[in-house]
Amino acid sequence: MASKPRVKVPKSAEAGEVVTIKTLISHDMESGQRKDKEGNVIPRQIINTFTAEFNGTKVFETNLEPAVSANPYFEFTSKVPESGTFKFTWVDDNGETYTDEQKIEVK
Repeated sequence: MASKPRVKVPKSAEAGEVVTIKTLISHDMESGQRKDKEGNVIPRQIINTFTAEFNGTKVFETNLEPAVSANPYFEFTSKVPESGTFKFTWVDDNGETYTDEQKIEVK
């Protein structure tokens, strides 16, 4: 249901710098409140959890509700004390998990 996530993390930063991270995933985010042409309720199918970790430590987490629009976009900041890897995880109602990892080098 979802496509490959798109993530933008700076390639490098200074030690202790706060960087801006942007993520986008294509997903229909069906709320479960609409009906199809036959009048049947279309089952809820949304990304319900998004987390971001830096070197194994959670730096951002959110739970989504059906009112969120399709293709959820998140922009947040994180302090980077050392070189490492950001890991991003999206989980939908069917238990499908979508991940991406981005490295950042601290100078």
